[in-house]
Amino acid sequence: MLKKVFVSPDPGRSRLRFAARAVLGIGLAVAVCGLAGTSLVGAIIGGLAALLALFTVTDATVRGQALTTALLPVAGLPVLTAAAALHDLPVARDLTFLAVVGAGVYARRWGPRGHSLGVFAFMTFFIAQFLHATTDRLPEMYAAVLLSVATAAAVRFGLWCYERRRPAPAVPAPPAGTGLARITTRQAVQATAGAGFALVVGQLVSGDRWYWAVGATWWVFVNTTSRGETLVRGFRRVLGTVVGIGLGFLIAVPVAGSPVPTAVLAAACVFGIFYTAAVSYTWMMLCVTLLAELLYGLLGVLSPGLLALRIAETGVGALGAALAVLFVLPVTTHAVTDVWIQRALRCVHACTAEAAARLAGSEGADPAPRVAELEQLLGRVRLSVAPLVHPLSPMYGRRRRARRVLDLLDHCAREIRGLVAVAADPEASHDARLAAACWRVEAAVEALTGGGSVPAHADGPRAAEPALAHLHGLEHALAELAAPLRSPSGSRLAGA
Repeated sequence: MLKKVFVSPDPGRSRLRFAARAVLGIGLAVAVCGLAGTSLVGAIIGGLAALLALFTVTDATVRGQALTTALLPVAGLPVLTAAAALHDLPVARDLTFLAVVGAGVYARRWGPRGHSLGVFAFMTFFIAQFLHATTDRLPEMYAAVLLSVATAAAVRFGLWCYERRRPAPAVPAPPAGTGLARITTRQAVQATAGAGFALVVGQLVSGDRWYWAVGATWWVFVNTTSRGETLVRGFRRVLGTVVGIGLGFLIAVPVAGSPVPTAVLAAACVFGIFYTAAVSYTWMMLCVTLLAELLYGLLGVLSPGLLALRIAETGVGALGAALAVLFVLPVTTHAVTDVWIQRALRCVHACTAEAAARLAGSEGADPAPRVAELEQLLGRVRLSVAPLVHPLSPMYGRRRRARRVLDLLDHCAREIRGLVAVAADPEASHDARLAAACWRVEAAVEALTGGGSVPAHADGPRAAEPALAHLHGLEHALAELAAPLRSPSGSRLAGA
């Protein structure tokens, strides 16, 4: 897991910038809340609101991100009001929470903005349970949320808006065969059913911390599509929580709420959450768990018993999600995996064509957006294939083939990045052989995605010219992909 986090590609150091800006934005938000005279509870809800504003907003353009950020309080404050008003009415509170779960997941059909607003609404209700919000605290909480979201926006869109200097990444649309509306409707039903199970069983485990189970169920469903993805994410959530609890005994418990050490450690956890989110859900959950422990230390309620309860409630939530995806409108892993692989392959060709055109002297050709799209598509491939490559998967043959596919796709991505780097050099060669090599890449991709015969790649010495060397490496990887993608045993990984 360490290798996955610290060796994974970070083009343009985007993950590093993302994490560093989060620490700055959240730190300033907490400071602003403190200067405004809010209590510890106000500072905590402000810091968490800033975290969500910086973490969940993923629109493709800066303007879209700014609009979504401005809408966050519109989605969150009514939910906060409802949670506080229903604090002493458990049945109404629980039914409202389940309604927020279903609506939050259903909102994903409206793309990144719907997803962001749904997450913010859910987490606002969750935080209200975490802080035992009541109506007398609402004015302070309103102020903290508004100040923190505004501070986070000022950092993200004013002080450090690194996105303005690069093209907007292309956000992959969901697979056409499993349309977004259909998936979000299914997931809304699944998440509500799983959250209902978690809520009931979680309250049997603890009448005070039951919302942890509901939170675990909710986050297991985020950014998943198939039942296999959801099951693996549930396992990783439990694993990250258990490891985080273990670290909590070594770090959070000894600190015992001391302000300065807690602030430093909390900043490190925030950095870890943002830096690891894109590459390791287990590591992200470890950081989230440790951050929660530090906050409980500040509130003066951290104890070994509380940490053990956290593990139990997380297990209940993961079980609720697992039962829901297995028995309520399930979406199979292979229903989506094959389409993501084919789309990644087509993007490989598009990247190659843009880079080759740039090398041929076309000033209008720009491979950078295509490379960003490829990175996102490969992320979706890894997520969808994760159930097949998981160490606990009993299907050894499929696991081996899936790992081979991932390795070769990563090889393709490395060659693409190298080719684009060469194309960015104004002194790069405009070798006429580039067109022929690009045509061979196109033919290989069309064969892989269309069921034709993949041209054999002749092994030989690597070309001395950098662009050709990358194209030949790409040809070789595409030729090698034919075997694992077309293995007759079990379910196919592509071509369905």
